Amino acid sequence: MSAYCSRWTLRFLNRLCVSGLAKTNNKHVQHFSSQTSPSVQVCIVGSGPAGFYTAQHLLKSHKGIHVDIFEKLPVPFGLVRFGVAPDHPEVKNVINTFTQTAHLERCEFFGNVTIGSDITMEELKMAYHAVILCYGAEGSRSLGVPGEKLSGVYSAKDFVGWYNGLPANKDLNPDLSSDAVVILGQGNVALDVARILLSPVELLKKTDITQASLDSVAASKIKRVVIVGRRGPLQVACTIKELREMVNLPGTKPVLDRRDFEGIKDALKDIARPRKRLTELLMKVAMEEPSGRDAERWAAASQEWSLRFLRSPIKILPTADGKKVAGIRFAVTTLEGSGENAKAVLTGQEEEVSCGLIVSSIGYKSLPIDDGVPFDETQGVIPNDMGRVCQTPGLYCSGWVKRGPTGVIATTMNDSFETARCVLEDIDSRVLDCSMAKPGHHALRGLLEKRGVTPVSFSGWEKIDALEVTRGDEIGKPREKLLDVQEMLQLARA
Repeated sequence: MSAYCSRWTLRFLNRLCVSGLAKTNNKHVQHFSSQTSPSVQVCIVGSGPAGFYTAQHLLKSHKGIHVDIFEKLPVPFGLVRFGVAPDHPEVKNVINTFTQTAHLERCEFFGNVTIGSDITMEELKMAYHAVILCYGAEGSRSLGVPGEKLSGVYSAKDFVGWYNGLPANKDLNPDLSSDAVVILGQGNVALDVARILLSPVELLKKTDITQASLDSVAASKIKRVVIVGRRGPLQVACTIKELREMVNLPGTKPVLDRRDFEGIKDALKDIARPRKRLTELLMKVAMEEPSGRDAERWAAASQEWSLRFLRSPIKILPTADGKKVAGIRFAVTTLEGSGENAKAVLTGQEEEVSCGLIVSSIGYKSLPIDDGVPFDETQGVIPNDMGRVCQTPGLYCSGWVKRGPTGVIATTMNDSFETARCVLEDIDSRVLDCSMAKPGHHALRGLLEKRGVTPVSFSGWEKIDALEVTRGDEIGKPREKLLDVQEMLQLARA
């Protein structure tokens, strides 16, 4: 732990003691005992949106349910904390709702507990009537091309984790000294990465981006970001909100090739309204001369971004010493079919782009959690029927591990409610046998102690939260996140 972090922690703990905030909160400090409860005991693995939305629906709909939420990190909220872009604070407002759920008497949070090692799935099944897996997608899809292990090539998952303060990525330290960056993929995450790299530091200073990341962006030499997709303008995966933010980003100008949009106007009448509006904005940027304030802003811009279509990566090119990325080679593609079902096929042509940084944003990937849980390696999901894990009574799933890494937080909410309804139906129909009492987390006391694991309660998280907000307030930010797990644990247990 750095001396800086230690000083902050000690100073803050003194404040907590003086103010009385460090007094034991009986609601949230977990006291394990041997007692059991006749209520329905439900365990949720993962404290991101899927986990909290599932818990919310269960607790609201059934007064006899008690929910324990297990999280491997000391802090809750998953991708809301570590995936949402720092300059999108409005999206993070769902944390307020999740906090209300965590404060309910029939809900307990257990951070710093890894399912699969600290506690096994079999042990969970013995302690709970139902186990719901909501642990998301911690892996990244591989490019599968030579050179992707070179220094300067990152997955979007890791890159986003770096600027959002995910402890596992705190030492990523990407080199932003080159003038060109290539981002592979054209979804919202790809645009998030591009926007953070190109945003004026004055804007980022007002967000919860980590200070180390902010310093790196402030010293960046990046002038050009190329956002590449295998297919065409009608298949880009971003939303119009994200695209509009890029178009309006101060200090930058968009560079689109009008030839990519020839003939597309004729197809607009047959596509859904969201896609139509998105395509119309792309066409306007590509084919119309800017006017008014846009013209002035783009003329004065010192940085640019572009969307490059119909390109598929085939090799990452190294520097002369073979250690770092120097560029990327693409196969030029063409489309067969139309609309969302159009497929990219090779033309035989190739193209190279020089760059010093590559971020692969081609998708997150869920990973298997335990040998006893069915897992589809090809699809990267747990095989399920509306959230009921196939051929495994009492086991359910929700979120990305259920349907794959697609959709926004609202999509996850609806998906989680569906899983919760299935659990409730199974309780009512007695498909889920709740006739015998189960001990829930009370049965895990000895196991966790024996394995040297001390869970972090929700009140422990609130100490971390309070320190982060205090640190942020002193430098004009909404929060300055703790990056070191041991410091989090020290503070939470104080």
